[in-house]
Amino acid sequence: MSTRRSPLAMALLSLVAEAPMHAYRMQRLIKERHKDDVVNVAQRNSVYQTIDRLLRDGLIAVRETSREENRPERTVYEPTEAGRDTLRQWMRTMLSARAREFPEFPAALAFMVVLPPEEVRAALEERLTSLETRLSELDTDLTEGGRFLPRVFLVESEYQRAVLKAELDYVRGLAGDLRAGLLGWDYRL
Repeated sequence: MSTRRSPLAMALLSLVAEAPMHAYRMQRLIKERHKDDVVNVAQRNSVYQTIDRLLRDGLIAVRETSREENRPERTVYEPTEAGRDTLRQWMRTMLSARAREFPEFPAALAFMVVLPPEEVRAALEERLTSLETRLSELDTDLTEGGRFLPRVFLVESEYQRAVLKAELDYVRGLAGDLRAGLLGWDYRL
């Protein structure tokens, strides 16, 4: 059976390959390492559902189940050999092949004519503010992280910064074109 690849499944499989651990520890490590910028762990249920899928598909196995006093039962997972093989294959694919993804922003750009041009410009200018804020946060994270982390642990932040900077430049130009009247349409909705 071929398990559906996802960023969360890859992250969880990577963590148990690093060391056997329970679900809560996996979620905490993703957040502590600031990997929740690239892997969505906001919903704890999605972590447990993904673990169930990895377990069902034989990519992880239960190492032990324990209960400390006044604590919920904790199940510790470890990778199977099939899990390690699958993880390596996923990594090769995710690094080498461009995935067909459908983010919201390009979809909104494709259909922005449902709003008047001045409303689109105002929305883009709001986006500029959030992009500038996020870029500043990433710069701070990279500077601070670079003081004590090897670069290999920061490359996803470098990538996010490059993509964010490109988006910022594009949105700035598009908002400027709207402001200057170089782009417009007859709004009729």
